[in-house]
Amino acid sequence: MWLPLIGLIVGLAVGFLLDWRVPQEYSSYLSIALLAGLDTIFGGIRSFLERTFNVRIFMSGFFFNTLFAAGLAFIGAFLGIDLYLAAIVAFGVRLFNNLAVIRRIVLSRWINQQE
Repeated sequence: MWLPLIGLIVGLAVGFLLDWRVPQEYSSYLSIALLAGLDTIFGGIRSFLERTFNVRIFMSGFFFNTLFAAGLAFIGAFLGIDLYLAAIVAFGVRLFNNLAVIRRIVLSRWINQQE
């Protein structure tokens, strides 16, 4: 439980301390890969709360979703169309769906503790 939190804190600290910039031509690839990663992370939190978490499924989904989304953005740029918008919509819908389920689980557990 503490390892992801420590990783997040260390990652944020390193990110704020280093002056590293992403080139403009790679920003769409990085943003869609970041959205895919966030979708997988929130899906992992959801499955943990539902007690169905499997680390192999989480890790394979994280890397596959991230690489697939970046590849989709690359193919779209190569073809001259905004194909990354499809990935943004798909991952955005899944992200908000996972957040809604997480919210319901946490609220129902909190309400059950109060009773």
